[in-house]
Amino acid sequence: MFRKPYYGSKIAPACAYCLHGAPAADPKMILCKQKGVVSPYYCCRKFSYDPLMRVPHRQVLPELDPKDFTLD
Repeated sequence: MFRKPYYGSKIAPACAYCLHGAPAADPKMILCKQKGVVSPYYCCRKFSYDPLMRVPHRQVLPELDPKDFTLD
């Protein structure tokens, strides 16, 4: 009956990961089918979440020591 939102409910709507948005030649702008050229953080009434457009943040890996890879 009710659907759970993808990736939790803490994702704010933005054109950067909207179904109607596409990256522009300028990496700081988005081409929206509804509104034209807009900011990646802009959101209109036609917002539809597309999980494939979302780019996850890279995780910071801990510093590794060569001693961690020896069998002694």
